[in-house]
Amino acid sequence: MVALLLLLAGGAATACGGRATTHHKPGTTHEQATGGAGTLLDAQDAGGHRLREVPAQGAPQVKLTARPDPEDGWNLQLAVTGFRFTPDSVGGAALTGTGHAHLELDGRKLARVYGPWFHLPAAQVPEGVHTLTVRLYADDHTAWAVAGKPVEAAVELTAGPPGQGTHSHPAPAPTGSPATRTAPPAPPADRTVTLAVQDGKVVPTTGRTELRRGERLALRVTSDRADTLHVHGYDEELALPAGQEATLVLTADRTGLFEVETHESRLVLTQLLVR
Repeated sequence: MVALLLLLAGGAATACGGRATTHHKPGTTHEQATGGAGTLLDAQDAGGHRLREVPAQGAPQVKLTARPDPEDGWNLQLAVTGFRFTPDSVGGAALTGTGHAHLELDGRKLARVYGPWFHLPAAQVPEGVHTLTVRLYADDHTAWAVAGKPVEAAVELTAGPPGQGTHSHPAPAPTGSPATRTAPPAPPADRTVTLAVQDGKVVPTTGRTELRRGERLALRVTSDRADTLHVHGYDEELALPAGQEATLVLTADRTGLFEVETHESRLVLTQLLVR
């Protein structure tokens, strides 16, 4: 009878869940996940995430490089050691050397980053000199830390006036800056789609935007709550400040059907059909 009960319990544990995952149980917080990597500290980063401290030896490391894109903005490279990106297990347990990154401009979160490359549109960087920071997080959204400090890296960006091109001076902090490079003015968008998110609904109603390959699209979005826009298939993200219009410009250089959605409210704003 005991053997039978153990067999039934084992079967129940696998029948519903399929393959094992690291995601925590419903009703628990991210910080109560089963991962026991490092030591969870009371200290928090600037975004209110608790620090998860690990020994310096073998700890995750990140280096950030920003290169002007010839069409628009900057191409960012996140060179990591002792770390790998795990976008398929976000929200799961904190496992050593895994997770994602947050990108911040002057302390304001721009986007989550799930890989070593990210395109930052010029429209997201106001005119002037700014500090761009990348910070590494575990899957449970705690920040990896060494000696009480988050694992992060920073560069300096200089954005020119709107409509007059963008001048970039990437400078890894605090060790200095590489040679200055200047990007030419970005070409205008071929099409503009204006959308709004109000009370959990998309205005106008979610539809399909058809594009020819190579066309440049400007997505102008206003949300009544802070959120992040994500274009699937292009790995483009845009911070949506509450009550303020934000614009993402992208070149439709891939054919197919791609959804444009928000991270927090999980709304599909439109579908891009590129032929």
